[in-house]
Amino acid sequence: MKHTIKELEDIASQIRRDIVRMVHGCQSGHPGASLGCADFFTALYFEVMNHKTDFTMEGAGEDLFFLSNGHISPVWYSTLAHAGYFDKSELATFRKLDSRLQGHPTTHEHLPGIRIASGSLGQGLSVAIGAALAKKLNGDKSYIFALLGDGELQEGQNWEAAMFAPFNKVDHLIASVDYNGQQIDGPTSKVLALDDLQAKFEAFGWHVINTDGNDMKAIVEGLHYAKTLTGKGKPILNLMSTQMGAGVDYMMGTHKWHGTAPNDEQLAAALAQLPETLGDY
Repeated sequence: MKHTIKELEDIASQIRRDIVRMVHGCQSGHPGASLGCADFFTALYFEVMNHKTDFTMEGAGEDLFFLSNGHISPVWYSTLAHAGYFDKSELATFRKLDSRLQGHPTTHEHLPGIRIASGSLGQGLSVAIGAALAKKLNGDKSYIFALLGDGELQEGQNWEAAMFAPFNKVDHLIASVDYNGQQIDGPTSKVLALDDLQAKFEAFGWHVINTDGNDMKAIVEGLHYAKTLTGKGKPILNLMSTQMGAGVDYMMGTHKWHGTAPNDEQLAAALAQLPETLGDY
């Protein structure tokens, strides 16, 4: 391992501090699912993925990651900064005029680590499949990782992609679903129920694994296990259970913090629960 589980947990704690501070600083953004996915991003960038901070769009010879649910940009920006893609002081510009750190990631800002714009939901899986096919054509056996929100699976394009990948044996693709059961308008079960996602993806021809996305050891082991399943003719789906707002007690388990910024008092309460481990920006 590159890091111990404790070291990874410390990184995730700092990323969570960054998330709430960034969203508070501009009084805009999406803290809930960003907090819920902090462990996943930490595991991916600091333990599982082979990636280079000397950024190129093509990413030849390295693993690539695509964020489909682009509204959780705070967790990605913080992760990229701490991984060395850009200076963490830039996190203070989140969602401000002339910032490279827009509310939804964009490519025209030329922010290292960002390969697609992902403000519109439902498109990331298709892009990841295209990148995986390009890797195959180039004889590059690197992995393609993608993250999707569970609410965005209500977008039909995902299911076209879900059919396409197994049929074309896109088998170096590991897609994860942030399965927190919440979206902007309420619980997914009440907005448009997803029902048995594992059975659905398996019926389409995917190999599905289940992980606890808020248990660092479990998510690290799950992603490493997913890599052992690649190259066998099937794409991999990591059905990852998380808690929206994980790490901040008053934000957990409710859609109300999907896109709401904390006030000064709420920020202080959140930071009191999240140890500063790598130094605030």
